[in-house]
Amino acid sequence: MKYIFEVHIRDGYRAEDYADAWVRASQLIQQAPGARGTELHRKIGDPNTLIAIAHWDSKASRDAMEAQPNPKIKEIIRRAAPCCEIRLIGEFEEPEWAVMPPNAES
Repeated sequence: MKYIFEVHIRDGYRAEDYADAWVRASQLIQQAPGARGTELHRKIGDPNTLIAIAHWDSKASRDAMEAQPNPKIKEIIRRAAPCCEIRLIGEFEEPEWAVMPPNAES
């Protein structure tokens, strides 16, 4: 399952300001059962727009983490809030269809 959100950096801040907080919060979140990693991508041509992708075993795993909020994570997010606006894109299942390039090792 993927939890995907978009981050818009506000004027006067840099993506690196948000990324610092994102890494610290993600390191704590990744200790939750079912957490499978996170990625933060910068939009090509727009350095103030980021997309974050959190990988989870299941929606239930992520929901369980959210049901038991970690005060340290909440504080990191609260302190980062002035630098950005966050818009949830959504929660997505693993792909039902995928087209991959042919195996180059064959």
